[in-house]
Amino acid sequence: MDLFEASLTADSAVAQPSVGAPLAVRLRPRTVDEVLGQDHLLEAGSPLRRLLSGSSGMAGVSSVVLWGPPGVGKTTLALLIARDSGRRFAQVSAVESGVAALRKVINEAKAHLLATGEETVLFVDEVHRFSKSQQDALLPAVENGWVTLIAATTENPSFCVIAPLLSRSLLLTLNSFNTQSLNAVIDRALSHERGFNGRFTLSPQARESLLRLCGGDARRVLTLLEASAGAAEDVGVFAIDTDHVQQAADAALVRYGQDEHYDVISAFIKSMRGSDVDAAIHYLARMVEAGEDPRYIARRIVICASEDVGMADPQALAIATDAARAVAFVGMPEARIILAQAVIAVATAPKSNAAYVAIDRAIADVRAGKIGSVPMHLRDGHYQGAERLGHGKGYEYAHDAEHAIAAQQYLPDELEGREYYSPTERGFEAVITSRLAKVRARLKMR
Repeated sequence: MDLFEASLTADSAVAQPSVGAPLAVRLRPRTVDEVLGQDHLLEAGSPLRRLLSGSSGMAGVSSVVLWGPPGVGKTTLALLIARDSGRRFAQVSAVESGVAALRKVINEAKAHLLATGEETVLFVDEVHRFSKSQQDALLPAVENGWVTLIAATTENPSFCVIAPLLSRSLLLTLNSFNTQSLNAVIDRALSHERGFNGRFTLSPQARESLLRLCGGDARRVLTLLEASAGAAEDVGVFAIDTDHVQQAADAALVRYGQDEHYDVISAFIKSMRGSDVDAAIHYLARMVEAGEDPRYIARRIVICASEDVGMADPQALAIATDAARAVAFVGMPEARIILAQAVIAVATAPKSNAAYVAIDRAIADVRAGKIGSVPMHLRDGHYQGAERLGHGKGYEYAHDAEHAIAAQQYLPDELEGREYYSPTERGFEAVITSRLAKVRARLKMR
């Protein structure tokens, strides 16, 4: 198949696939009612429901950005939007397509519009992989109405989609499938005529393993289910159990149910907090082998780096956040190495929860009504009339003061003298403790 499918219609894209097509392809929803897992977008009157409605069409919409993790139905929704709005469908992949291929699709869409009056929905998969110049190439087509762009991305569009394109787009956020939706996907696969049509059964334990291994990805759960069914059929049985799922996943299915999920992650965090690097690596291995979502593990490491290490080693948070981005970029199985590096960095770092305690102390005061008015000399003095009100009067610019510390009041009167942050003597915070004592002493010299 070419990188682009300029002659493909949306009806043909959702038509009956061949018998030998993968299960995930055979079960691709053909109507809005078959779409699962995105109920928040499909409520009556919602923007997506209107886009999928033949009566309202896509009037006024020049671009749509579908943001969500893999396997949540971004391509399916693009196909349904094209079909239900009566438009032609074309697709490019940002992984494989350059500017030349992109412009060829756009020119064909423009020519088709002029010749037949039929508009084209252009679906760009993984748009975050397009460079700025490639995204710029889309703008004329969107602005002139040659195509209606539907761009799919797994990354935050605010950081990976250029502002002119994003400002012209309707942003729709798709969620990972929850357990209820994944169970519905599995049940449909087992019973539907386009699926297994009742040929296979699935044990509760095997179902639990599939749910855990798929990480909220509906396409992945169908792929694993199909491979598990193949493993069962190879030995002449039609009852899928955990052994068949194990063969399909090519992973050791350690005991890891609902309770183990919470217990292991709890032990993992407490081991990093307690500086037992070996225990932390052990629990990481258990989660990796059990199929825990590596992005979830990375998020817990980031939290621990700030909550339990904090300013005792400021680099720990940088390492953890870099690791989280790298895990999303690289994926498994190599992501396990990145996670291990971050775990080791956090577990072996000096510990301080002073930042965590500081913000909670401040929030407690705010919630208790201890707010007070911003001192007059700190208020914004740039708008008209501010000077007459005394705003900004007497403010001392810190960089003009000795040691760049201006001895003036910063907290409201009601909180004057309140200290939220109490650094420890551990790691880099020992330096902060010494400096902060001098800074606070100087701030009082007014």
